[in-house]
Amino acid sequence: MSRPPALGPNAYLVGVAGSRDMLDTPALLLDRAALERNIAKMAATAEHHGIELRPHVKTHKCARIAQMQIDAGAVGVSCATLGEAEAMVHAGIPGVLITSPVVTTNKLRRLASLAEKAGPRQLMLVVDDACNVAELAVLAARLAYPLDVLIDYQSGYHRTGVTDVEAALALARTISETGSLRLRGVQAYGGHLQHIAARDERNAAAARLRCEVDEIVHALESAGMPIEIVTGVGTGTHEADAAGGVFTEMQPGSYVFMDVEYARVLGNDSLGPPYETALFVQSAVVSTQAPAWVTVDAGAKSFATDSVAPVVARGVDGPSQYAFFGDEHGKLIVDAEHRPPLAARIEFTTPHCDPTVNLYDRYHVVVDDMLVDIWPIDARGKL
Repeated sequence: MSRPPALGPNAYLVGVAGSRDMLDTPALLLDRAALERNIAKMAATAEHHGIELRPHVKTHKCARIAQMQIDAGAVGVSCATLGEAEAMVHAGIPGVLITSPVVTTNKLRRLASLAEKAGPRQLMLVVDDACNVAELAVLAARLAYPLDVLIDYQSGYHRTGVTDVEAALALARTISETGSLRLRGVQAYGGHLQHIAARDERNAAAARLRCEVDEIVHALESAGMPIEIVTGVGTGTHEADAAGGVFTEMQPGSYVFMDVEYARVLGNDSLGPPYETALFVQSAVVSTQAPAWVTVDAGAKSFATDSVAPVVARGVDGPSQYAFFGDEHGKLIVDAEHRPPLAARIEFTTPHCDPTVNLYDRYHVVVDDMLVDIWPIDARGKL
């Protein structure tokens, strides 16, 4: 049976027994059962603590996965970029929050169009600057309803966001004076906290941030500006923050897939990582001529290079070590006893899932040893 070209060279293998080990490589693999369990577990955690879930699209960039999260109880999704938000709104995903400031003339034009398509209370964005607020107010005045905004707090990261309580109050007053913008709440995402290795240190850092955020929210409400949403929280701090009583919603992203970094961070106790690895890059051995290693067809163009090295998840029974070996190749150092043969399929846990996903056009969805579907990565390259 023929398949649409957009599904790629492996489309003919969908539904074929044993097709997991027949793929053209490198291929991005997604274990559907593990993905479903991860989504259900985070949704259950949020429900248990009475906190909403607005998971981050920047990890998976896929409308199919976003819809699965909505179906499991999420109130919407978080998007790091305007391009991601456009992909989600056009796919019919509700409750989209853009978590970075939107500036420049063309992006503001695109934002206006997107707000009209999304409809009232279905699109929010963060602000941290009075000049940007003024530009957004002009844009929003052309809409039939107010444009919803959140005040972004720098959270100790200082990437974006107002720096203190006074700055938050001043910006809130500016927003309230526009008439066309509606202040919905505060965002405080501590990205730098998520990979603190020691659980106690990570939880303590998260608690300090919650205290800062609570002070800002209290100051805004005392000044007569009710705060409906307090959003933030990543995969690394979600357990502590869900129970912390300050945030009203969470934005974790990587929990759906897990990667080498998060498996190490969240596995630092006897219980092991609370979420399963669901994302893999499958490669093939393309050369066995060197005595101390084999060469695979997944290199710097197949994995994010801003983190640790990939780790073998399937295909080698003994110890192994991956090293980048050029754009298209990787070096897999193995002993003679566990040396895989030419054309053997080797699957790797990704070092950093978000930027790895952005290197691919599609997910190869597997159940056990079978390719069962191919999903487009809708927001791939929407930077």
